Amino acid sequence: MRKAVTAFLAEHEAAARPLDRARNEAAWQLALTGEDRWKEEFVRYAIARRALSADPVGFRRLERWHARLNDVGDPLLARQVRKLYLEFRASQMDRETLEALARLQAEAEQRFDAFRSSLDGRPVTANALEAILRASGDAALRQRAWEASQQVGPALASLIREMVRLRNGAARAMGAADHYAFALENQELEEGWLFALLADLERRTAGPFFVEKARLDAELAARFGVAAEALCPWHYADPFFQRPPPRRDLTLDPLFAEADLPSLMVATFDGLGLDVRDILARSDLLEKPGKSQHAFCADIDREGDIRILCNLAGNEHWMRTLLHEGGHAVYDAYLDRSLPYFLRTPAHTCTTEAIAMLLERQVYQAPWLAAVAGVPAAEAAAQSARAAAHHRFGLLLFARWALVMVHFERALYRTPEADLDRLWWDLKARFQGLRPPPGARGPDWAAKVHLALAPVYYQNYVLGELFASQLHRAIQARVPGGRLALNPAAGAFLRERVFAPGGRWAWPELVVEATGEALSTAAFAAEAGAT
Repeated sequence: MRKAVTAFLAEHEAAARPLDRARNEAAWQLALTGEDRWKEEFVRYAIARRALSADPVGFRRLERWHARLNDVGDPLLARQVRKLYLEFRASQMDRETLEALARLQAEAEQRFDAFRSSLDGRPVTANALEAILRASGDAALRQRAWEASQQVGPALASLIREMVRLRNGAARAMGAADHYAFALENQELEEGWLFALLADLERRTAGPFFVEKARLDAELAARFGVAAEALCPWHYADPFFQRPPPRRDLTLDPLFAEADLPSLMVATFDGLGLDVRDILARSDLLEKPGKSQHAFCADIDREGDIRILCNLAGNEHWMRTLLHEGGHAVYDAYLDRSLPYFLRTPAHTCTTEAIAMLLERQVYQAPWLAAVAGVPAAEAAAQSARAAAHHRFGLLLFARWALVMVHFERALYRTPEADLDRLWWDLKARFQGLRPPPGARGPDWAAKVHLALAPVYYQNYVLGELFASQLHRAIQARVPGGRLALNPAAGAFLRERVFAPGGRWAWPELVVEATGEALSTAAFAAEAGAT
């Protein structure tokens, strides 16, 4: 059995590696340019790569070995069998469905990347719209900006529904209830466990969140001269109410208005003993026509070609985003490259999200503000104290927003023909305390990029936040210096406990190995003031 497994893995790796690289390069170029030629390249390689894993003969072999993992005789071989079994299982579909999904995905990517909202008859970037929502006191302009931010929804809604139908059909052919449940299983997540965890998170965060939101609503009502009951989505600081608005007593944006954000990123990671210079040299960080307006990190080849895409502007949001994507990048860069190809990845999507979320939090810490952002020490301490309260609200706010996304996406796959427009606002009312704007609404839900381009992904942000808080607590307790920012010992802890193992272990094992405890809401709740 061991000999057969080894031969299969070698054969599959030889076929998969060049396809992975070609597909990832095409996806990168499509995100940079939005050009048709890269869309077609991406579709071609995506189909070829998915077809490789759709092979039913290979799947049956993996299925037999997976049923006897203890007989494989080598933990690394057994782990590769487990990962490839899940990959092949997720790809078991007919060629027509496989090709249709690849083309729809590429079409959605191209539409998102090329789309520019229209404000007062002129095209406008997402950065410009968010700047209005962060700072403008003109309620009418804010309304127009918010409505512009939702304009992409109608262009994507039908595509998303069509992808949902196709994915559901393939999942049901494999005996699953729908694609959402099937995808969770293939991510080594159990749906009952996940939603029990989410229910605990909802319970813990409800009280403190709605107290903070009432305080915020009183401030916004006074600022805009309306009753709190009349506040609309555009009165808040971003299109989805997923980030807290700037505090009047916390002025971080001016620190970055004229700053060289990549240089600050280098200094941040140098302080952890992690070098990101080569990564930045391969990255694309500024706005361009036709370029995706979002941010991501791409490991092109699992050999060190790691790149970041951003659309930097001089504000706190983009400083944090750059550090977030840098977190993904250093995870990929510092995992053990002697691992087999199929284990040369983070343990799980939620573990790389945890690192990204943990490292972006440095912006709120006094050592970082003083040594990296150049804030005088006394002022940095005062800013950090205020930033801590801002951060706590940010954690609560993100948790409530993420609950909207996860519950909505599960419903999307369970009942794709339902009144999703109404459901979206029902969930936003339940979890975020937001009211829909007056008048009939279109598919505002489809304006959220993840539903089209990163299906069944958002729960990994939630798990990542929980793991990030557990890592933060472990660093405080176990690492010399007891802090993250500008602490090489903390960087070494992350390299050894989280990055280096790569995909060697299942993610729950990694969480326990790194923090000494299974994943729960406890550390996050404590950090968010929700105990």
